[in-house]
Amino acid sequence: MATGTSAKEGYLTGKLLVAMPQLSDTRFHKAVIFICAHDENGAMGLVVNHILPGLELPSLLDQLAIDGHAPNADMPVMSGGPVETARGFILHKGSFQQIESLEIESNIYVTGTIEALKAVARGEGPEKMLFILGYAGWTAGQLDHELQDNAWLVTDADPAVIFEGDPEERWDRAIKKIGINPSMLSGSAGRA
Repeated sequence: MATGTSAKEGYLTGKLLVAMPQLSDTRFHKAVIFICAHDENGAMGLVVNHILPGLELPSLLDQLAIDGHAPNADMPVMSGGPVETARGFILHKGSFQQIESLEIESNIYVTGTIEALKAVARGEGPEKMLFILGYAGWTAGQLDHELQDNAWLVTDADPAVIFEGDPEERWDRAIKKIGINPSMLSGSAGRA
């Protein structure tokens, strides 16, 4: 079942946000977001299931003039959110760590350096990873307000949901992991 807060002082760092059907912002339609940071100043997360159309990792490496070829030649580049859309992040499991890698949740890391991308191009990157451009950001209290308005469900981060399978199926898999039949979700919010 979904959990409301993490053990990290009531904040959602390391959790997954799953968009509810009534969420009006089309940029987050059926979004699954891994929360990288959440505190009294706001929140930052990476959408893990929205593919940037027509952009795969090898062509991005070419655009950046990075030599080498990513072993996952068909890996799509993900749209992590509407903020700083030219900024890149590697969301990965802990088998690949650099000095700049930040452990967000048990064995789930974020690395955001060009050196890390060069390591990926050399075939030295993580086995399980997503390359993401941009991020989702919330100001102080904004995410809390959206949660009160029933815009998001919250669940524990599951590496299988984040890294495995078709990205376009991650929303359905996250909803089912919570234990909800997607067809039973209402498009309208209410309060008791």
